[in-house]
Amino acid sequence: MTILVAYDGSADARAAIEFAAKHLAAEPVVVLTVWEPLLVQLRKYPLAAGVLTSEAEDEARAQAEASAREGAELAVASGLAEVTHRAVADNESVWKTIVDVADELDASLIVTGSRGLAGVRSVLLGSVSNHVLHHAQRPTLIVPPAAQRTAG
Repeated sequence: MTILVAYDGSADARAAIEFAAKHLAAEPVVVLTVWEPLLVQLRKYPLAAGVLTSEAEDEARAQAEASAREGAELAVASGLAEVTHRAVADNESVWKTIVDVADELDASLIVTGSRGLAGVRSVLLGSVSNHVLHHAQRPTLIVPPAAQRTAG
């Protein structure tokens, strides 16, 4: 089986990888970064049509690939073995893409941080981790920030 770790470069995503390395049994790990293609962004934010270009999409793809690679390097440095990474474009929503990739991999577990880089947008639209938890048909581990884990 495979553990799927959702990674967006945020402090919570980093904490999730470190927690997984410390507490989970050794299984192959896939670090996943999801990015939004130009057409998805236009559908969500039609007023941004003048700003979004194919160069911006190429840059988003490159940043997602770099983020996924960074997450995989962190996973290896944290002690996880057999780590690969993927950058996947979402066609509908980030949470659905995470769930779909987990299904594709038949992941034994999905690991994600409790908050990502979406900031205010996640408060308004609902957090990715919350949607993954409620829609995934497999075990899901949501790791809170380190400060919340130690403050109790």
